[in-house]
Amino acid sequence: MTELWMDCIDSAIGKILVVSDYESLCAVDFIEYRPRMIQQLRKRDATIALIEKQNPHGFSDRIQAYLAGDYHSLDTIPVKTGGTPFQQQVWLALRTIPLGTVISYGELARQMGKATACRAVGMANSLNPVAIVLPCHRVVGANFSLTGYAGGLERKQWLLQHEGVNLADLSKQRAKSRLMTATQFGNLVGNVQE
Repeated sequence: MTELWMDCIDSAIGKILVVSDYESLCAVDFIEYRPRMIQQLRKRDATIALIEKQNPHGFSDRIQAYLAGDYHSLDTIPVKTGGTPFQQQVWLALRTIPLGTVISYGELARQMGKATACRAVGMANSLNPVAIVLPCHRVVGANFSLTGYAGGLERKQWLLQHEGVNLADLSKQRAKSRLMTATQFGNLVGNVQE
């Protein structure tokens, strides 16, 4: 039987579950997704026992510090994610996305040297077992849209605003992206008709 410690902390975006083993953070998820989190943990080890423990290894305090504005309090938390080697690569790459910025799934795939794997990167991102600490909320759609966050888009929006991402600028970039696509399409149609 593998014993894991679990804490539940209050936050502006709801109750957050924090799960660790004897040295690393294993899972961070929102309380309403507890069954999903437990299912993911049992994929790693079918014999887990969750034991309530307040602030294991100080991880809960560090997550609360981040939520209070200490943006670098999460930087050195050791994580144990489980998952396939590819998923682990994606999840650890999330830590390279600078605070206050966003990146598209395709760009993340390119940075990982897997330019054609943007869908696989997106799927791995959606299964990130250590939300917030491994900042999957910093990954957006190709047109800067706030797509795909397992904890809900309103939380993704809150986290990005909390980190100083200007969502109005993202909307402008999204509109510009659409305009450029329409213009490019118009040019393409014009060239075909000539």
